Amino acid sequence: MARHDDLLNQGPREAPEPETVEQQSRKRGLKTAGGGVAAGGFALAKLGVLGKIVLYLFLWHGVASAWRIGGWIGIALVAAAITVVLVLRSRRRAS
Repeated sequence: MARHDDLLNQGPREAPEPETVEQQSRKRGLKTAGGGVAAGGFALAKLGVLGKIVLYLFLWHGVASAWRIGGWIGIALVAAAITVVLVLRSRRRAS
């Protein structure tokens, strides 16, 4: 109750000025843009494109890291690992 009494003792305060229409629309515009981005991301995920983009980015960064670490040998090792995974996967599906 002490805080309530302190506020009463301070007296009335000035209210902040209301936002103009431009300020309100600017805020809503950013939220609307966020909604559009989210809807676009959902559509891409639903179509399967988003997963492919993520996979390609993952592979690209893997190749770039392999290049930095070992040059051509690193890229050859990454290619060999991917080839082994794909061969094993195709053998599993065939049997």
